[in-house]
Order: sequence, then C-alpha cells, then structure tokens
Amino acid sequence: MSSSAASILQRQYKELTRNPVPGFVVDLKNDSIFEWDVAIIGSPKTIYEGGYFKATMSFPDDYPFNPPTFRFDREFYHPNVYPDGRLCISILHPPGDDPVSGEKAEERWNPTQSVESVLISIISLLADPNCSSPANVDAGVAYRKDRELFDSIVKGQVEASKKDIPPGFQMPKSEKDFMLAAPAEIEDDDNFWYESAEESDFIDDDDDVMDDDDDDVRK
Repeated sequence: MSSSAASILQRQYKELTRNPVPGFVVDLKNDSIFEWDVAIIGSPKTIYEGGYFKATMSFPDDYPFNPPTFRFDREFYHPNVYPDGRLCISILHPPGDDPVSGEKAEERWNPTQSVESVLISIISLLADPNCSSPANVDAGVAYRKDRELFDSIVKGQVEASKKDIPPGFQMPKSEKDFMLAAPAEIEDDDNFWYESAEESDFIDDDDDVMDDDDDDVRK
C-alpha cells in the first residue's frame, strides 16, 4: 500500500468533508481510505430528483497516477453505465491518448485530477449523456429515440433508491442547495483524525526525522 497515495487521499477526503460538492455525500467504506462510499443526490427539476444513488469509489495503490473506479451499488439505467454498475466516463480512463476510442489525453485521467473533479464530471454526464459509444446500448437507444421509456425506467430507479436514504438524513431540495459555492475559509484543525499521531503510519522508515535533542547533539 502506497503511503503517498494514502496521504493524498486523506487530504482530498478532508477537503470534501469541509467543502462538499453539492449533490454528493462521501464517507469511507470500512474505514479504508482506498475505498469510499459515495451517494449522488438527484437534482431538482431533473428525472433524478429525489434519488439517493449509492456507489463505491475504489482507488489504486498508485493513485493519483492512475484513476479510481466508480461503480453504482444498485442498477443505474444510463447510456454511460455498464449493466454491472461501472461508470464509463473519459476522466476515469487511464492516462494518455487512446487511438481506438479517439479520446485525447486531455479528456482522460491525469495526476492533476482529484475526487472533486470526478464528481463534478459525473454531474455533467448525468445531465448530458454521451451516446456516441454507450456502455449500455439499450439505454443509449432509449435516450435518443424513446425518451418516455427512458424517463420511466429512471423514475422507477429513483423510487427504489430512496430506500438507501440514511435515517435522519435531510435531503437537499432547492436548486440553491445544488449550486457550487466558493470554498469556505478554514482554519487548521489539529484534531482531525488523519493529522493525529496516527499520521506516523504514513511516514517512510528512511525519512530523516530530527528532534530537538538530535539537533543539540549535532551542534
């Protein structure tokens, strides 16, 4: 397990707990920084309104050099979601040009991307599916040629997803609740879990750490 990848994921997780992306809820799955529970909340005035769509985001040991995977926990009818729940989106494809699909490197994953940029890309994909090479052919055809059928299937899944809303969770409802806002100014929080003494778990054994006593001796 890469200590570098863990440290980067911890920073990104901390930032998302302080400044959530509207319409998403994130949490660690089984307390693992390499596997996250993600819930997508359906936006108002869309066919997904009122939905609470759970998914699992898994990160490789060499993150951020390679992308995470994103898989819906329940069936999710969408042109860019495989029948097994895996999301097909350019930003989650490995780095570099792909001559087969025609995707350019700038469309695909690169190490400057983050969990936040993935979530924002998912918002865009839900609103505007890519039907040119659909992961779910039936959904792609229905979206283009039989929108009434497509919408009815999605609305059925919206109702099913409501069973996953946690007890006591207050669902955002207004359009304002789903608008991206400027990050709130934050102060350092020395009590946040991954900044505690446990952080030593992610320090390499060969790191050159010098305390005050060592400094006095070397002088």
